[in-house]
Amino acid sequence: QVEVEESGGGSVQAGGSLRLSCAASGGTGRTLVMAWFRQAPGTEREYVAGFSRTGGYTYYADSVKGRFTISRDNAKTTSYLQMNSLKPEDTAVYYCAAGTGIITSSLRIAGAYSYWGQGTQVTVSS
Repeated sequence: QVEVEESGGGSVQAGGSLRLSCAASGGTGRTLVMAWFRQAPGTEREYVAGFSRTGGYTYYADSVKGRFTISRDNAKTTSYLQMNSLKPEDTAVYYCAAGTGIITSSLRIAGAYSYWGQGTQVTVSS
């Protein structure tokens, strides 16, 4: 059973930065596809950033492109989301997600991921 745990959320003023971390464990022998989603009150969970199935490519939501950067460690079990130039509209609970065998056309779909962290709150004040 794969377990996913996020850390690094918090409160920051607009223009500030935060770095989120996600550790995945229990997936020995399997290549995990990892991604970040977020959900603000009253909205659906939306894709923020993630990797391709092979890990060779990264993808971003248009709303965060140029401001957020996703990376991972060499073991491919820890993912990071560096968030710069934060805006009040980035306020949400951020979730780390992991899955296996996710095809490219499904990478931005929350339902394609089998494993989720509990979420970490990011609050950006104006």
